[in-house]
Amino acid sequence: MRNAEIAERRKTAIARGVGMQTQVYVDRALNAEVWDVEGRRYIDFAAGIAVVNTGHCHPRVMAAVEAQLHRFTHTCHQVLPYEPYIRLGERLNALVPGDFEKRTVFVTTGAEAVENAVKVARYATGRQAVIAFGGAFHGRTFMGMSLTGKVQPYKAGFGTMMPDIYHVPFPIALHGSTTEQAMAAIGQLFKADLDPARVAAIILEPVQGEGGFYPAPAELMRAIRKLCDDHGIVMIADEVQTGFARTGKLFAMEHYDVAADITTMAKGLAGGLPLAALTGRASIMDAAGPGGLGGTYGGNPLGIAAANAVLDVIEEEGLCARANMLGSRLRQRLESLRAEVPQIADIRGPGFMVAVEFNLPDGSAPDAAFTTRVREAALERGLILLTCGVYGNVIRFLAPITIPDEVFAEALDVIEASVRAAQG
Repeated sequence: MRNAEIAERRKTAIARGVGMQTQVYVDRALNAEVWDVEGRRYIDFAAGIAVVNTGHCHPRVMAAVEAQLHRFTHTCHQVLPYEPYIRLGERLNALVPGDFEKRTVFVTTGAEAVENAVKVARYATGRQAVIAFGGAFHGRTFMGMSLTGKVQPYKAGFGTMMPDIYHVPFPIALHGSTTEQAMAAIGQLFKADLDPARVAAIILEPVQGEGGFYPAPAELMRAIRKLCDDHGIVMIADEVQTGFARTGKLFAMEHYDVAADITTMAKGLAGGLPLAALTGRASIMDAAGPGGLGGTYGGNPLGIAAANAVLDVIEEEGLCARANMLGSRLRQRLESLRAEVPQIADIRGPGFMVAVEFNLPDGSAPDAAFTTRVREAALERGLILLTCGVYGNVIRFLAPITIPDEVFAEALDVIEASVRAAQG
């Protein structure tokens, strides 16, 4: 088989709305390397969009899934429960930030985790409204789309969004927006349109993912926490992309001196198997009655087995510390290019959740075309990169944290060569 042949078949088999950044059809993968159907090798700096933080086919994860595969693959926990589900819930209750008693619910996708967090917040508070931020991404379901702060390509053409969703600006120093402005926007919202007594939740990402890898300022987190406390609002941290050692901590909220009431997670939780969760204050999570939460596939035994193994790997292999080391090396390499590449507007991100933003050489506007050239030049050289950002001018780096040193060094060389090649 060849990539081009499969791509032609895809046109008549798969809906056009399922977007693709490459036409590389994968045949096999191991750790941070993938091989396509033509036998070409690539270094993977996407990791399934921060999913395989522990690498493709980590032997510890594979062994756990295989062992579970031979026992049973599905019973539905709500019908025939199983102990590993309880054990993983206990571990997340202990690990998720927040010095309070917690409960966990397992679902299947990040969007589903967000949906359930909103359900829980509404039930516990008896309120309806939710505040989110511009540039945020919270999923492609109708509630997820509604919370997402980006019209193209997520909302355009899909009709009326969910009611009682409000957006305020996210503080981005590079773009001239501040925490003070964000909080003033909420204050104005409370004055003009929304009684704070109707607000069930405020949801935000500790580091905006699709929005451009912008870390939330510490002062914003503290201000949101105080606002929620003052008005009885549930604070939701969307850690779907930031979780599981990516930022140099198991959860990105550990970088802050406040904790959310509910934390949503998915992606890196189960090493490539579909599993998501929400963990939060017991008093909030226990509000809904039996049957109000759950789902047929939520907490599938294979995903649960993988997730327990992933947590073991992160701890035993010191992946939080490794994420900090890899991120530091990557940022240093990018910083070394600044003097010769005027398009580099910013290099940012905690741990190994690093991004570089490109503007026109004079800094007057975002340069999405240059960003695309970097990504395409890297692909030609065998490196998979992803773009993001409201303006499409950000490259995000999401390699597995287990990437071998020699492969990482090779990738750094490719990144530098690709940035230089994009200059023409």
